[in-house]
Amino acid sequence: MWQDIVFLCGSVFSLVVLVPTLRDSMANVPLGTSLPSAVIGIVYGTAFLTLGMSLSATGSLLTGIMWSLIAALRSPNPLETESDDEHETTFSKYVPTQYAD
Repeated sequence: MWQDIVFLCGSVFSLVVLVPTLRDSMANVPLGTSLPSAVIGIVYGTAFLTLGMSLSATGSLLTGIMWSLIAALRSPNPLETESDDEHETTFSKYVPTQYAD
């Protein structure tokens, strides 16, 4: 089916566009964006698979996996804590230094 190839092309385009985000260690993608996108990719992939559109299913599942990786690696982690050294350095930026006379 030609539709299978059209959906595959869309998924391949998404994958190509998402690769720089995954490779950029400074990228910061909110979980509110990455998790729903991952779920949609996996759901669409499953739906395409049940319709016998294996190319579309593969592309959508890979896109869902890519978004899952972005969610895991490039989303802010609210549970992450600073080490004591980082805290002291950050704190010292805002507290004026007092010198003894």
